[in-house]
Amino acid sequence: MRLFAALVVAWLAAGCTTMTDRAEAYDPWEGMNRKTFAFNDAVDKAVLKPVAQGYEKVTPAFVREGVNNFFGNLDDIGTSLNNFLQGKAGQGLTDAGRVVVNSFLGVFGLWDVATPMGLEKHEEDFGQTLGAWGVAPGPYFVIPLLGPSTVRDAPARFADPQWFIWPRAVDNEALYWSIWGFDKVRQRANLLKAEAVLDEASLDRYSFVRDAWWQRRRNNVYDGSPPREKDDEAPPK
Repeated sequence: MRLFAALVVAWLAAGCTTMTDRAEAYDPWEGMNRKTFAFNDAVDKAVLKPVAQGYEKVTPAFVREGVNNFFGNLDDIGTSLNNFLQGKAGQGLTDAGRVVVNSFLGVFGLWDVATPMGLEKHEEDFGQTLGAWGVAPGPYFVIPLLGPSTVRDAPARFADPQWFIWPRAVDNEALYWSIWGFDKVRQRANLLKAEAVLDEASLDRYSFVRDAWWQRRRNNVYDGSPPREKDDEAPPK
């Protein structure tokens, strides 16, 4: 049902592209987005960042690497499925191979032994799959607590492993949300160094994050080769 809901909402998102018929207008809800961004920033400074700093301080680097490998191995499941959905069978097989190799030889993914073996890691999610199918992104907006997204990509999150697979694999709601929260903490810890660059690079954090996220998202959807963007065209998928 989550996958079906994501497909329906993403299909409806295609109808919202008339709201973004010029490239510079892809943020028509900027006022609301800025308020949500400020809320997220306040929560981050008060809660998530201090917890992430504590996690980084008390956890040895090799343990953090193992944790990142473990969650990365889970992400490879969704990446493999989305590669197949996009018709990229070769990459889908590679990522499926990574899951098998790292799960067994890498002890549930704690060690990444697949990369040295030549099994390249990719990053694909259902939002990228919808983009590959021709669904336009629709307006940019900031999700409370979760950050940047679009009308297309937000519902597509429910089809990815952490929302669609994990609740079935972890048949305990409290444990599931504990794992989900820990995942967010370790992701935030990975961004601590990059945050310094953000603070130095921009006087307007909102605009900087929005534009950087938008460009990276386009790059991901087009597998690193996005078409040239023109001022008089709608934002590409």
